[in-house]
Amino acid sequence: MTATHPPSKMTGRGDVLLRIGRWLGDESGDRTRPVILAVVLVLAALGLIEVASASSVESVAAGKNPYDLPLKQAMWTAAGIAIMFGLARLRTQHIRWLAWPLLGAAVVSLGLVFTPLGMTVNGNRNWLAFGGFTVQPSEFAKLALIIWAAAVLSRKQALLHEWRHAVVPLLVPAGVSIIGFVVLGHDLGTAMIIMMILAATMFYGGVRMKVFGVAGILCAMLALVLAATSGNRVGRISSWLGAGSADDSQGVGYQALHGQYALASGGWFGVGLGQSRQKWNWIPEAHNDFIFTILGEELGLAGTLLVLVLFTVLGIAVFKVIARTQDTFARIVSSSVITWIIGQAVVNIAMVTGLLPVIGVPLPFISYGGSAMVSSLAGIGMILAVTRPQPVQVIRPKKPTQAVHRSKVRS
Repeated sequence: MTATHPPSKMTGRGDVLLRIGRWLGDESGDRTRPVILAVVLVLAALGLIEVASASSVESVAAGKNPYDLPLKQAMWTAAGIAIMFGLARLRTQHIRWLAWPLLGAAVVSLGLVFTPLGMTVNGNRNWLAFGGFTVQPSEFAKLALIIWAAAVLSRKQALLHEWRHAVVPLLVPAGVSIIGFVVLGHDLGTAMIIMMILAATMFYGGVRMKVFGVAGILCAMLALVLAATSGNRVGRISSWLGAGSADDSQGVGYQALHGQYALASGGWFGVGLGQSRQKWNWIPEAHNDFIFTILGEELGLAGTLLVLVLFTVLGIAVFKVIARTQDTFARIVSSSVITWIIGQAVVNIAMVTGLLPVIGVPLPFISYGGSAMVSSLAGIGMILAVTRPQPVQVIRPKKPTQAVHRSKVRS
């Protein structure tokens, strides 16, 4: 038998939020979780609009249908929303059961990238192609690593004061295997995001700061080595530091420079939706990692601030529901997922505004990419699932039985 929170009366302007919350399986009357859902849907809708605007010119120039990429993005967004709603109705124990299967599937799919099923795009080999579709396994590996790490750390709470229980199997072999496959595919940006995710799970899981610090130093050293051993990466860093060659504006610094031109020309309120000038082949792949610059040019400073406010509200709302969560597994999962999404957004925005070198990281919910969209929406679904008030098991005591002792009567 299960007992749930009594339903609250719906009154006033909060009726819609309460109905949405109950549709998601939350009978507690909490309005925060529907706010999370609303913010994510607004960001996804804004992303669809900007993908349609930013990709149309390049599609026409390539002789393709200008609505091809927006329609594909809409399809993946719809699939991601369906997955998000489906996951949001699962219980925490169901999410926990998915830990090992998800990790196994992530490692296998990352390995398949180096088989004939894999394909290389712009020098990075991190896609699988089959049946006319392309999938980026590293995007789904982010969420799989979070779920699995949360399951391991929540079970090891009493043992985390010993460094070997924090390192094995979290860092070795799981973390090393996933990051290693991504690095072999020459995708340093995604590898750095996965390092950040691994650090977040360790931090929220209660790993001692000594172990956390050593792991952080090793990851930083690995990132520096990988950056220094690639001519293209060295060129991007040199361009970012202003130490590039005289013709750098036509080389590795071309994309970043024109991205800043787009932001500068947007002014306070932009040049108008769909009226970007830099998308006319001045910014390569404008609908991907640099879509924030097109948004800034078309919607101006007001549009960019709107995106920042939406991500801020998302982070505050998620941490608000986390504060009411008592389950360790749920807290690690939800905290790590929102750190991944907000952290990746910060890295992308810092990258396109010149605060960081260009490392190729998409803007969650807004940049073009089916795998990134579906995995991000699935992550939100996981948050909505594990932070939902779980049914309380009520065990009724059994009626005491009286033993009947029979004594033999001797005649």
